[in-house]
Amino acid sequence: MSSSGLAARPSLERGLNAIRTHLGMEVAFISEFVNGSRVFRHVDAQAANAPIRVGASDPLEDSYCQRVVDGRLPELITDACLNAEALTLAATQALPVGAHLSVPIRLADGQLYGTFCCFSRSADHSLTRRDLDMMRAFAQMAAEEIQEELTAREARRFIEERIDAVCNAQGLTMVYQPIVDVSNARVGGFESLARFSPQPVRPPDVWFAEAAHVGRAVEMETKAIRLALAALQHLPPDIYVTVNTSPETIVHGQFASMLEGYALERVVVEVTEHQVVECYEDLAAVMLPLQSKGLRVAIDDAGAGYASFRHILNLHPNIVKMDSSITHCIDADRSRRALAAAMHGFAAETGCHLVAEGVETMAELETIRRLGIGKAQGYHLGRPMPLEQAKGLVGRTAH
Repeated sequence: MSSSGLAARPSLERGLNAIRTHLGMEVAFISEFVNGSRVFRHVDAQAANAPIRVGASDPLEDSYCQRVVDGRLPELITDACLNAEALTLAATQALPVGAHLSVPIRLADGQLYGTFCCFSRSADHSLTRRDLDMMRAFAQMAAEEIQEELTAREARRFIEERIDAVCNAQGLTMVYQPIVDVSNARVGGFESLARFSPQPVRPPDVWFAEAAHVGRAVEMETKAIRLALAALQHLPPDIYVTVNTSPETIVHGQFASMLEGYALERVVVEVTEHQVVECYEDLAAVMLPLQSKGLRVAIDDAGAGYASFRHILNLHPNIVKMDSSITHCIDADRSRRALAAAMHGFAAETGCHLVAEGVETMAELETIRRLGIGKAQGYHLGRPMPLEQAKGLVGRTAH
């Protein structure tokens, strides 16, 4: 078993058990040297009532480990009661300690991590240098695994600090891309999009993926949603704002409470999750009461993959956003036009609205209009922009 100091490593646990059993020892452990203490990180014992346990610690100076590392004790001791230095340690007679093997664990840069030890209460004069060599080989393997874990832990700490800086300062801001009524080119709403200012500048999906990696995606999405909703008080009452969120945030965040105080008919929740949702009932339990009060649900990237179609069939959205891969060159591609027409028919049949994403040319916009698709967004109609610029666009034609 292992402590929370390092993540459980099954190979280390198996290795400890195999070597302890092979040598006929009672206890095997990996310890870490921390601020003058020896902390037991992994322990394998023959008996349930082992004299040491994972997570426990004792003074390093009072240990065999320290004396082995600094050369006061040999790495292989067949009978500790015959060693004068070992007899100066209280544990030698208190346990007692008979046979004892201990080898240092050094990381890739040569830094001493701790030791790998095996001991038994009885002496064992059959132990040889070959047994010690096996201990050293395992210590090297353990060092490599520990190094991997420490490297991963340091990378996580770096990500956590970066997320803290973004969420607690002004490193996360929102921009707004217009969603336009195709018939008159007037702005009906804006999709809010996160932007991150820390250098080097990285795409939002990288930031959100990192946050998910360390279990903080809900926190970061919540921050973005709160910032996005704040724009409503600066926009005319007939203009809505779309916020992007994942099912995880809807179900496990304080999603409903975030919407309190806002006119729900001005809010569109765009479900961004690209993975398969296992339990749509949990989503419905949160969303249906809000939808009954005017909240609208949009499904993003429709046509881009299997997950988006599952969302459409299970969430009964008010808005379906046709993926930009279909819009791109739709004026010159009969297959794209046919698929867009089919999606428009589906939307009409199910009572939802279709929004064409990724409109980048006038020809694409004209094709969208001829197909009867009512709303669109894309660089041709307006790039994501700060709130002040978005306010100035309201009431004017988008192109």
